[in-house]
Amino acid sequence: MRNVMIHRGGVLFCTKPLSIFPSLTPPLLRLRYSSAAAAAASSPNRAIHCMANNDSPLSQPLTGGDSSVSVPPPSSASSAIDFLSLCSRLKTTPRAGWGKRDVKNPESIADHMYRMGLMALISSDIPGVNRDKCIKMAIVHDIAEAIVGDITPSCGVSKEEKNRRESEALEHMCKLLGGGERAQEIAELWREYEANASPEAKVVKDFDKLELILQALEYEQEQGKDLEEFFQSTAGKFQTDIGKAWALEIASRRRKQQ
Repeated sequence: MRNVMIHRGGVLFCTKPLSIFPSLTPPLLRLRYSSAAAAAASSPNRAIHCMANNDSPLSQPLTGGDSSVSVPPPSSASSAIDFLSLCSRLKTTPRAGWGKRDVKNPESIADHMYRMGLMALISSDIPGVNRDKCIKMAIVHDIAEAIVGDITPSCGVSKEEKNRRESEALEHMCKLLGGGERAQEIAELWREYEANASPEAKVVKDFDKLELILQALEYEQEQGKDLEEFFQSTAGKFQTDIGKAWALEIASRRRKQQ
């Protein structure tokens, strides 16, 4: 193609050589025909759409001869869909602990995070705790498991090695997302949770344990399992009043069924 685009009536027409705009040479830009272009395929002036395939700003006006070209900013749709497609693994990866106890049709990692998000959503306001931040933290706290899987204490992997693997996975996922503001937010929430470094992290850590024992109770009821070890592993480890109160309620319901 030997022409560059001029905006006329909502359609981009080709008039000047692409070589006069070095910033638009491949691979920075990929060009694709719009439906209007396909309909005008036999025309010497073909309508085209421009989409940048990186994060470089391309919205500045460019001039070529006597015409001005305004290139739209790059779309983040590609990186968003790549990121979401990777996250789909969270929906299909079972939580490992249940499989080791022969639980049938165990929950996925995404199932676990979703109910934690609901816990944060329905929880009462707590002084000094940002509930919206808790919701966000709940739905990203295990996000690195889309790559590394669910590493449990029984896997024989040290805490240091687990953190290293998950940190590398998180970095990859944030780059896949484009490394912008949203990627940075996800990384900060994840690290804050891992470090137990804020009131919100403490609340969400408790929700993590609460979701575990509530799910254990449900599997005991549905499948006749004895999952006492999960209750023992969380006993005395709740850090917040809401965590302690909800854990007592779950334990009370479990005693009534025994």
